[in-house]
Amino acid sequence: MSVSRREAGHGAMLAALLALSAVALAVRLYAAERVGFGDSEALYASYAFYPRPAYVDHPGLIGLVAGFIGGGGAPSPLAAHTLSAIAATLAPWAALLAARALGGNPRASVGAAFAVAAAPEVAVGLFGMTPDLPLFFAWLAVLALLGRALLARPGGAAAAALFVSAGLSLGVACVAKVSGLTLAVALLVALGSPEGRKHARTPWPWVALALAAVIFSPVLAFESRTGWPMLRHRLIDTQQDAGLSLRNAAAVVLGQAAYISPALFVTGLWLGRDLVRARRTDVVHALLAAATVVPLFVLGVLCLWSRVAEPHWLAPVWLPLPLYYALRPGRVAPPSRPEPPRETGPLSRRTRVAGVVVGLAASAGVYAWVLCPELVARVPPALYDPRLDIANELYGWPDVAEDVARTVLDARPPLSEPGDVVVVGPVWMVAAQLRAALPRDIPVGCAGTSSADFDDWLPPRVWSRAELLVLVHDNRAPVDSARLFPDRRRVEQHTRTVTRGGKVARVFTVEVLSRRAAG
Repeated sequence: MSVSRREAGHGAMLAALLALSAVALAVRLYAAERVGFGDSEALYASYAFYPRPAYVDHPGLIGLVAGFIGGGGAPSPLAAHTLSAIAATLAPWAALLAARALGGNPRASVGAAFAVAAAPEVAVGLFGMTPDLPLFFAWLAVLALLGRALLARPGGAAAAALFVSAGLSLGVACVAKVSGLTLAVALLVALGSPEGRKHARTPWPWVALALAAVIFSPVLAFESRTGWPMLRHRLIDTQQDAGLSLRNAAAVVLGQAAYISPALFVTGLWLGRDLVRARRTDVVHALLAAATVVPLFVLGVLCLWSRVAEPHWLAPVWLPLPLYYALRPGRVAPPSRPEPPRETGPLSRRTRVAGVVVGLAASAGVYAWVLCPELVARVPPALYDPRLDIANELYGWPDVAEDVARTVLDARPPLSEPGDVVVVGPVWMVAAQLRAALPRDIPVGCAGTSSADFDDWLPPRVWSRAELLVLVHDNRAPVDSARLFPDRRRVEQHTRTVTRGGKVARVFTVEVLSRRAAG
């Protein structure tokens, strides 16, 4: 193959990636105008009202992001999703740049970017305003910067600048999600390689770790001061039924296959095995292998042990693999050969294309299901349970919030204080959606045992003193207000029904409960 033909093929692949990005951005921007927050997104949006170094679920970076988008308050779904749509579209290009920064083959780097673009965990998952969005970019930045630093002359100016930049990126990764800490361990492992030990004798890798520690230190200080709520939540409070089991193992495997797509999942397993075998090739391979194995061990054990583990917890494990694909041995042809060896097995051209096509088809199917209510209408009623369709989280909340706000204003007596009427949700999902959508001056509490951070933001001992409670619940988690609040009496009740595709998606009940009217 001539150089010109190789360049032409590379250019065609770049053009195809650009076209795919344009289509993906258009779909995401279309979605941004039509869907609201998912329940978890609403919780992260609520963080903007209560800035702090850490929350029950995650460190505080996503709260800062939400506050930035919302100008100090909770952002609108449109604003948040417009930003996340752009970021998700840039994600494959970030992978491409990282692969090239590490010396990846140009065509293979574009192929790696296609795989990233096709994985539903990126194509769909990064559309949400979640901690995984900043973590993705910070994680790739750490790998690219550390790889370049380890390839630079030990102790030189380039190595110093790259290690400092990597340390700042590592700090960002850690305050995005605690899993970022595994990258620090991966760096220590890479420093133990023959080339890495040369850098370990200079101060710069340790400066990088110190910078990351400084950025993460407010999280540690806050956790220590408040009794380690995030640690307790992850390892104790939510793990009553925890234990290693075949059920958890099956959930891990099937979850990863669904989030990555089956063909890319198999390819990733093959690449991971090959990367571990190639870890002694050079210091970059040692870094990528460590950045795969260390998070896999830590997060994998947690997922195998926990019944409430979610597939996206393992997302960081996959990020080094497209970078390795771009630079692994055999990708660049030696001078005596006109082209790289032909791939076989899990990395054959047919398998790679199938992986990208299946991933894109799965991602397109998710967007179609969310954005085309006609598809819901075609499902036989006997096969459709709206409580299990998480797409229903994305619809109806603006109308419900407007209804609740109007109910609060009507219920407030003259000259009353805002705290005299409190909106209450029975579970954190409802409370989070209401907190994100309602004005700041309408207090929102949570009456459930699973209350996320609401017990700190507005403790029950505070909101229970309110003269009036506006209780909001839906058919996913209906409650008996008389049993939940035996010292109050219902003075008003109405319902609001949200439909999707002609089917009832959610039925919300809004009750006004009065202390003074109690018998």
